[in-house]
Amino acid sequence: MASYAPKKDVSAVEDTQVHRIRITLTSRNVKNIEKVCTDLKKGALDKKLHVSGPVRMPTKILRITTRKAPSGEGTNTWDRFEMRIHKRIIDLHAPSEVVKQITSISIEPGVEVDVTINDR
Repeated sequence: MASYAPKKDVSAVEDTQVHRIRITLTSRNVKNIEKVCTDLKKGALDKKLHVSGPVRMPTKILRITTRKAPSGEGTNTWDRFEMRIHKRIIDLHAPSEVVKQITSISIEPGVEVDVTINDR
């Protein structure tokens, strides 16, 4: 008769399940968003996780053109305002507990962080 390996505890395996995690960063300031990206990536690489990114998504440019004269009289002069929104995406393969530790870094003002977790 062949001997069988002892069964592993199933609950311990489920706790350390590796998730696919996508971190989406958006900001109007490029320096702040790049600093947060490097901090997140450095923290993930220190934990020896599989990291891909940051992927730089196209910049959204929101434009508003308005007349300078409040009454509408006079020469037709226009003001053009624009706001640029930069976006970065970082993908991780890690347990959810590790992601909590990584994302606990100080995040620069004006940077929005969105974390989505997908199961395999």
